[in-house]
Amino acid sequence: MPKSLTEIRKEIDTLDGELIRLLNARADCVHEVGNFKRSNGIEIYAPEREEALLRSLVKKGKGGRLPAIAIRAIYREIMSASLALEKDLVIAYLGPEATWSHQAARSKFGASVKYAAQTNISDVFDQVSRGRADYGVVPIENSTEGAVNHTLDVFMDSELKICAQIMLRIENNLAARIPRDAIRRIYSHPQVFGQCRQWLRVNLPAVELIEVSSTTRAAELAGASDDAAAVVGRMAAEVYGLEILDAAIQDTATNTTRFLVIGHSTCPATGDDKTSVMFSVRDSVGALFSALEPFKAFQINLSKIESRPSKRKAWEYFFFVDLHGHCEDVKMLEALDELRKHCTFVKILGSYPNAASLASGA
Repeated sequence: MPKSLTEIRKEIDTLDGELIRLLNARADCVHEVGNFKRSNGIEIYAPEREEALLRSLVKKGKGGRLPAIAIRAIYREIMSASLALEKDLVIAYLGPEATWSHQAARSKFGASVKYAAQTNISDVFDQVSRGRADYGVVPIENSTEGAVNHTLDVFMDSELKICAQIMLRIENNLAARIPRDAIRRIYSHPQVFGQCRQWLRVNLPAVELIEVSSTTRAAELAGASDDAAAVVGRMAAEVYGLEILDAAIQDTATNTTRFLVIGHSTCPATGDDKTSVMFSVRDSVGALFSALEPFKAFQINLSKIESRPSKRKAWEYFFFVDLHGHCEDVKMLEALDELRKHCTFVKILGSYPNAASLASGA
């Protein structure tokens, strides 16, 4: 005989009771871990342990009804609660509330920790440096619009390290509290306009595009206007009471922004890591080629390179590179030693898990 609805619900209630008991038992273990870490001066947040655990759980869940993304989301909140038990953790991010940086931070640290919105990227670094925040979350590049130069520039003078990365799938939405045919102006961040350039040109060619400091500010302005809309994420639209008129208007379906988690120390090796390095080469013919050659010799994949003016000397540039491997790997150490022979300056920004999972920002 098939079970009745009442019987199924009773079984669910029993399972929920068991889950709560087990979660409380897990919380007791987490409390012990927190005491041990504090006594031994160990960092509370451990990205390498976090990612290894998530991968293990996804592997264990294969064949079950829960997809990998659901397992990660559930355990993200369990681990968020665990972090809050270990320490009153504060995460600084590029604000205000409901920006993509806020969503990225929430996707990484969950809802149980505290968040501190900052006016600009420099302030995020400053809050972490001064110990007013434990970690910071800053954007570093978008798959459509490229590097976030301000973040690269701040790294030049900061002693903070990269300890994790976040890949956030971006969905930009046209939102307003007025009908689409009443829109005369659209507010958004310059990078967001860049990500939606073709859609806006085809669908709203006569509308004025006004750049503002953040998508949250755009939502705020649109919410107070009788003739304006905003291109924002779903979270910002909800906060400011806007209706989504057209969803996911970005020109590229795989539009993704990469964020970095910054702290006071880098991350131990996981076996699948990425290392970010900043350097400046000598002013000589073929200097950059010679500087990069060791990575080829030691078969280290270079996945990204960006250049920025040093702002210290005319026509002097810093280069930022992402390398596959950990800064303590033997091959990486040897390649970095060779790099230093061709450079006036080399700085390891950090090694961190090369997490391939995407969080969704809508």
